[in-house]
Amino acid sequence: MIELLNHRNKDIAALIYKVFQESYVVEAQLLKAKEFPPLKRQVADFIKDDTDFYGYWKHQELVAVTEIRKFDGSTHLQSMVVVPQYFRQGIAQKLIDHVLETYHTPIHTVETGVDNIPAIKLYEKNGFKYIKEWDTNFGIRKVRFERK
Repeated sequence: MIELLNHRNKDIAALIYKVFQESYVVEAQLLKAKEFPPLKRQVADFIKDDTDFYGYWKHQELVAVTEIRKFDGSTHLQSMVVVPQYFRQGIAQKLIDHVLETYHTPIHTVETGVDNIPAIKLYEKNGFKYIKEWDTNFGIRKVRFERK
């Protein structure tokens, strides 16, 4: 089940934090990142964020989260994280479907590391097109996709 999460609630923010930590540890390894800023976020950061968080619950456990940032005319999928034991079960696809059905903007964007092949394949499968690549100041090469 997918629901909008009240990330201002400390208990919910702690659950979001847990999912982010579990998922991003795997992504950091995949990207061979020595420093991975998403792993530095704390519960307090989630509480004060002005983004929307949607969670996917399975067996009363939060197993995936997507973070959405709204702009005038576009929606950015800020984060898409799944607890590793639930990888490759179609959960990220369900979250993407939900975002595309919920946010009716002309443009949707997403970014990931260029070595995150599973994420890139998922975004391309959903009609996201390559826009650009760049190097971050923390040593990761990123790629941006857009869907119109």
